[in-house]
Amino acid sequence: MKLVGIAGSVADKSYNRLLLKYIAREFKDVVDLDVLDINDVPLFNQSDDQTDSPAVQAISNKILAADGVIIATPEHNHTITASLKSLIEWLSFNIHPMSGKPVMIVGASYYDQGSSRAQLNLRQILESPGVDAIVMPGNEFLLANVKTVFDENDNLKDDRTVSFLKETLGKFTKFVKVINKMNEKEDPGWQSEDLESHGKVETTVEGVDMHAADWVEKAAEKTNAAEGDDYVKLDRGLLTVNQLNYFLNSMPIELTYADANNQFIYYNHFLEAKDMLAARTPGQAGNPMADCHPKRAIPHVQQVIHMLRTGQTDMFRLPVPGMGPDKYVMHYYKAMHDAKGEYKGINELVLDIMPIVQYYLKHTGQMLVKDPDADTDAVSGASTNTKPEKTDAVSGASADTEPEKPAEPEKPDEVSGASANS
Repeated sequence: MKLVGIAGSVADKSYNRLLLKYIAREFKDVVDLDVLDINDVPLFNQSDDQTDSPAVQAISNKILAADGVIIATPEHNHTITASLKSLIEWLSFNIHPMSGKPVMIVGASYYDQGSSRAQLNLRQILESPGVDAIVMPGNEFLLANVKTVFDENDNLKDDRTVSFLKETLGKFTKFVKVINKMNEKEDPGWQSEDLESHGKVETTVEGVDMHAADWVEKAAEKTNAAEGDDYVKLDRGLLTVNQLNYFLNSMPIELTYADANNQFIYYNHFLEAKDMLAARTPGQAGNPMADCHPKRAIPHVQQVIHMLRTGQTDMFRLPVPGMGPDKYVMHYYKAMHDAKGEYKGINELVLDIMPIVQYYLKHTGQMLVKDPDADTDAVSGASTNTKPEKTDAVSGASADTEPEKPAEPEKPDEVSGASANS
């Protein structure tokens, strides 16, 4: 179970941070606890929105990716600290990563009450509208007289305290599972992928017919797009549109861009269409994805896109069947994301990998040899084993592959590293 820990202190020496690090270390077999630093979180000011600052975004993203949160709070004047309050304000101002998130509160203080009033204050804040966290009821862990409870190795000294902490953490893991199960939304499934591109994303060019053979020209005119020797500033470079075209068309692979609205908006090698491994036509640019595939393939395309969009995989690989021994064409479908991790579409890469394999064999003095233990067709790579296998419904790849047997050690060529026994 992946949890994040937040210590509500920016002090150089924080016993609450020490407590979280102890939990992470002592109970690493139960939870994977990532203790976060809030030192760089700016003071909350609604007139100076810092929601997109690196410190706030980093913590927000960690919370969103975690199963639950443990907050260790000090007590300052019967309440939580200003630094912790600022963090919670940022996490409930324009973003809401705590909404529906299971939270456990712990706390350490110098005196007998063990941050009890700060914990009550924190519970009220976390359950307020805008934050909407789900705080585990009861099970308060109040670590009092904190200056004396850790030994020289930063471990809790009292066995009963450790036992109670373990019991409370165990209850929290059960609480997390229950809350997250309740929060689960039914996945509408791959059928929800709209390959007709009826929706729109922030880059959709509206008012231009997607099916038009001259969509590129019309969309460029409508958007006053850069062209020719106009400069385009990239992440780390400055190129003209012509230079971008030279660069992309010189790639030894075919590239296709389909946006998050499932609209096919770009392909390279435009001038070499007749020689393309995955044939495209100029009039296809701008088309909905449904227009780019035969009807029988639509369900499989929907499945692949849905897997990439929902993060079930970051890359999908598909070999083209029926290739001869000197040709092996691969299609790679790579999910694209922006800096915030939001899905932005698919980069399809197509290439024949055999020239690369042959070059490697030639320059290392090796050769391809059929594995006597593998039941595969030497040309297509398809299994000739009639024993049924559990396969992936989309790609047909085996889901129960066994690890390959390790090869016998060979004597390498000391210069090239190539096998002398090939």
